[in-house]
Amino acid sequence: MSTLVAEPPPRADVAPEPPSRGLLAVLTTDLPRGRSGGRYLQSIPSAIEALRANKGRSVLTTLGIVIGVAAVIAIVALGQGASAQVADRLSNLGTNLLVITPGSTRGGGVQGGAGTVTSLKEADADAIRAVPGVVRLSPIVAGNAQVIAGAQNWQTRVQGVRSEYQQLQNWQLAEGGFFGPQEDAEARNVALIGQTVARNLFPGFANGQQMIGELIRIRNVPFTVAGVLAAKGAGAGGDQDDTILIPFETGQVRMFGPSALNSISVQAADAEQMAATSEQITRLLRERHRLRAGVADDFTIRNNNDLLQTVQGVSETMTLLLGGVAAVSLLVGGIGIMNIMLVSVTERTREIGIRMAIGARGSDILAQFLTEALVLS
Repeated sequence: MSTLVAEPPPRADVAPEPPSRGLLAVLTTDLPRGRSGGRYLQSIPSAIEALRANKGRSVLTTLGIVIGVAAVIAIVALGQGASAQVADRLSNLGTNLLVITPGSTRGGGVQGGAGTVTSLKEADADAIRAVPGVVRLSPIVAGNAQVIAGAQNWQTRVQGVRSEYQQLQNWQLAEGGFFGPQEDAEARNVALIGQTVARNLFPGFANGQQMIGELIRIRNVPFTVAGVLAAKGAGAGGDQDDTILIPFETGQVRMFGPSALNSISVQAADAEQMAATSEQITRLLRERHRLRAGVADDFTIRNNNDLLQTVQGVSETMTLLLGGVAAVSLLVGGIGIMNIMLVSVTERTREIGIRMAIGARGSDILAQFLTEALVLS
């Protein structure tokens, strides 16, 4: 007959072995509790762990958002930079500037009656100078000419202008000084050459050769270089540095003859007076040119401020358009996160069930997945 031996009872001082730390223990530890704000803060560690479990998917999803944000920032920055550059280029043409040119903007030619003047004269410029609101002006005669310096020659645009033209067009000089009223009145053979002209006529200019006093021939007429204009770069009409400025009287006497003016540049006192000044000049020229009512103007007045506002408006519109296109990539990145989180919810139904079984509420589960989405984005 066998004898039954009872197992000794467990020692009171030895604690039972804890269960292995599995999914249930992790979920219980990471279970969010507390108020809404605390719930989201407590969800961050578990959200990071969940994303680390799918590193490749998380990195690709985040990359979509990064590319979208970078595209929006780059497009907006480029648009603002382009707008600033255009404004800077237009400011080089002068501020509060009205440019009067001969000829009507309407098609079909100028419809004038007897005595109609179809070109601008120096007397027109003198009359405009008396218009209220006009600060300064310069009549301009211009044309293309062959310029020779030693063995070098260059085709460029030569402009005969008054000494006020420097302030009208914001011209700065790299060397020398602008000619004054005396040089203009005496029709002296002095010239201010642009950077492009200097480089092509004088190979040593790039190495620091001084231009003051150098001799050039414009249409075989000798001129002394009185200065070199500072660089302005390309403008609406081409290379602004490919030009030569000479006194207005010199241009009429020795270059182009006492013919009609190419244009008249007028500077108004301030931007608010430009429209009123333009209307007064229009009435004055129509009266001087004997244009009857209903007859089109035989001249055109261009407001540089209006041009600046138009260009800036177009630039802003293009920036918004391109920014909207770039924002599409950001939207696609957001949709990518939405799809990934939807797949994640589908894949983790077991985890969600365990969380719910140990006391998690629907808001806790929502906080968990929203936190993961925020970490991704």
